[in-house]
Amino acid sequence: MEPRFICGNLSLGPNGRLFFAGQDTSVLAEKYGTPLYLLDADHIRAKCRLFKRCLTDAFGGRGHILYASKAASFKRIYEIMNEEDMCVDVVSPGEIYTALKAGFPPERAWFHSNNKSDEDIAFAIDHGIGHFVIDSTEELLAVNAAAAERGIRQKLLLRLTPGIDTHTFEAVDTGKVDSKFGFAIETGQAEEIFRLALTLANIDLRGFHCHVGSQLFDSDVFLRSAKIMLDFMAHVKAKYGYEAEQLNLGGGFGVPYVLSDPEPDIESILKETADGIRSMCREHGMKMPEIGFEPGRCIVADAGLTLYTVGMVKKIPGFINYVSVDGGMTDNPRYALYGAEYTVLPAGRMEEDRNMICSVVGRCCESGDIIQPDVPMPETMRRGDLVAVCTTGAYNYSMASNYNRVPRPPVVMLSGGESYVAVKRETLDDMLMLDE
Repeated sequence: MEPRFICGNLSLGPNGRLFFAGQDTSVLAEKYGTPLYLLDADHIRAKCRLFKRCLTDAFGGRGHILYASKAASFKRIYEIMNEEDMCVDVVSPGEIYTALKAGFPPERAWFHSNNKSDEDIAFAIDHGIGHFVIDSTEELLAVNAAAAERGIRQKLLLRLTPGIDTHTFEAVDTGKVDSKFGFAIETGQAEEIFRLALTLANIDLRGFHCHVGSQLFDSDVFLRSAKIMLDFMAHVKAKYGYEAEQLNLGGGFGVPYVLSDPEPDIESILKETADGIRSMCREHGMKMPEIGFEPGRCIVADAGLTLYTVGMVKKIPGFINYVSVDGGMTDNPRYALYGAEYTVLPAGRMEEDRNMICSVVGRCCESGDIIQPDVPMPETMRRGDLVAVCTTGAYNYSMASNYNRVPRPPVVMLSGGESYVAVKRETLDDMLMLDE
């Protein structure tokens, strides 16, 4: 019987091996080596088209889908986003520069970050960034000054914190009053920064932004956020005569990492959110603003798979079993950071009984270098076997490091039965390039 997989681009091949995006993972590992990041380009494109279609259906096309590029940022991903007519959000000059080098139009980029330096601001403006998302009073004044020097009015949104509980990981809960991000509505700071923005000659205030957390699987949080944001927008309209053109509700759409995770129904989430926003706008006597969403993880996470080669199987009777692989926290730090769950599979032994519970660990000299504990694996696992970690397209390559002076893996894109290198494997000499 075909096993259950957490994503439709995973399958069991006729040879009993794990297939990903229709290709044999063992063949890919032999061709490109391990550790190896794989990304299903067709899956990424399908997700982009799904979000855009659902936005059009739900909101009549009045809005933007922005790929949150911190999830995975390299030239090819921006080329795909451009080809799919997406917008992007960026959080650093590095992401801006990468997008520019890929030919992505800067006017379709929104620049986030809670602490933009003067150099960051100048770089973004000089390269034609579309919107800033403002996170502090100092930043607002700095953007106004930089825009004045260049004789322009800079478009921007103010990031507000609605102050709601999202029931998500503390590490990724960003919408609380005491968050490092944005201006709290509850404390009056949001209204203060709004009033200041209206007085600045070189600021073109287009509206407001919020983002409240990650791994959201229904419309509840978006609707609760929208109500607080629209109440605030109605307040400033009544008091100051200002009607916002844009409301960006951020991202946070979930993705299954293990079989117990649900699959978010993007169409229903956007439709229910749109229906709620329409109703709220009618109650307030407001026109519906352009709505923005910023999916990142949801677009690329389950388009990704990481392959490793087993180097050691250590069994400590009565205690624990270890399966050590040739990667680890250098290419996937998420378990070490916040105990993230993953589905781990014996890619070359898919039809064997998985009767050994083990911790899959990495090669770093660090006891916390764990990819996933309590993983069922075949007793026959041995040196040279292939291990696959699913749903690694988001926050794996982008958070990779050279800890222990370990080179970073390549990113190989899969499309239509073919494969190609999007990011080359880092060499030992690459790691020395900046050393004097």
